[in-house]
Amino acid sequence: MNSKLPVLPEPFRIKMVERIRLHPREVRERLIKEAGYNVFMLKAEDVFIDLLTDSGTSAMSDEQWAGMIKTMQAYAGSGSYYSLEKAVKDIFGFKYFIPVHQGRAAENILFSTMVSPGCYVPNNMHFDTTEANVRLRGGIPVNLVVDDAYDTQKILPFKGNMDVEKLENFIREKTPAKIPLIMLTITNNSAGGQPVSMENIKQISAIAKKYGIPFFIDACRFAENCYFIKMREKGYEDKSVKEIAREIFSYADGCTFSAKKEALTNIGGMLCTNIEELYEKFKTLAITIEGFITYGGLACRELEAMAIGLYEAIDEEYQAYRHRQIEYFASLLRERGIPIVEPPGGHAVYVDAKRFLPHIPPEEFPGQALVVQLYIEAGIRAVDLGSSCFGKIDEKTGKFIPAPMELVRLAVPRRVYTDNHLKYVAESLARLYEKRDQIKGLRRVSAPKILGHFTAKFEPIN
Repeated sequence: MNSKLPVLPEPFRIKMVERIRLHPREVRERLIKEAGYNVFMLKAEDVFIDLLTDSGTSAMSDEQWAGMIKTMQAYAGSGSYYSLEKAVKDIFGFKYFIPVHQGRAAENILFSTMVSPGCYVPNNMHFDTTEANVRLRGGIPVNLVVDDAYDTQKILPFKGNMDVEKLENFIREKTPAKIPLIMLTITNNSAGGQPVSMENIKQISAIAKKYGIPFFIDACRFAENCYFIKMREKGYEDKSVKEIAREIFSYADGCTFSAKKEALTNIGGMLCTNIEELYEKFKTLAITIEGFITYGGLACRELEAMAIGLYEAIDEEYQAYRHRQIEYFASLLRERGIPIVEPPGGHAVYVDAKRFLPHIPPEEFPGQALVVQLYIEAGIRAVDLGSSCFGKIDEKTGKFIPAPMELVRLAVPRRVYTDNHLKYVAESLARLYEKRDQIKGLRRVSAPKILGHFTAKFEPIN
């Protein structure tokens, strides 16, 4: 990208707005207490700026809405299915695909088909639902990200990479028979939205082929990862985002995809593969638990929105805007001394809660404590991706095993918030940082074993 070019504004103008309201502080204090100090349990109408997730929160375009209205609804054979099929083959290049209602449904079908008790699923880093779906089938999720990913201050272009030496050693140790598939998440959400390089993807693919193990990509944020490759990896400067995407997926046997991210829709997903035998198994299970293969548990209009949104996501003017906004957000936090994961990822800025609140130990959930205080302070909803999400209880000893990082994710919904909204978030965090010594930890009083952070209840530690 030519650094001499002017910084351009958003490549769209706003046609419709949605009212948001900031409750008084005393109301926010009451609401978060009633929610068990868990922001997942807040009503959306009680949140001023919602950075909980970028999943299903995008603003859809006029083209997407128009496509939805024009779509014919049918149980089987709607034209929107064929629109999506065309987009998938054009952008991803896979022979077979099945629409599903969201990404975790694709994970459910994939792991229900391929994972058996006692086997291992290596990944650069599993996200929460991916890990949970592996465990529900009796599998063991294994994270093999490069060590640099755990250094939140180290600046490298591709901190989301899988450590290929670790991968090959792991396969030799456990044997290919115990590894039904290799996964790779792009971008690497659990490590701060960090991208994965094309070279790393090639290396993983070669190892998978060497040992005869299927290789699947968790492609939720594939276009953002493609844009990072274009900006940072030698030899891709003149490639289009679509060309880079086609090359990425040419190295894989399939992918899971949440359309709620980079198809810019509010619902939807898909499971893709080039392996016909697997496709037949996926298809049978999908019909049983999701719906017929030409609607996948969705209204047909959602398939049309997905097809259009995929092309909007690979538009380079859109990607330039998206990356500029995330970098701008990160710069606002840097200027105010807020410790963040460097470099910022593609869909969010991650605050390093361990450095923000060093006086709160992991067992008192510093990330969750910061999330709660951010809501009380400013009506902003973020999410803890630290020990409340990835911490474990050792079943043998009962000892708490903290997450390797204590991160708070500020996920920016696509095409939703302006730079002024992000300024407000940065200023609010800066106020909290000035009085960070006054923030106290939390005690978790209840949580299910699987994905407990979604519905857990906490109480303040006095």
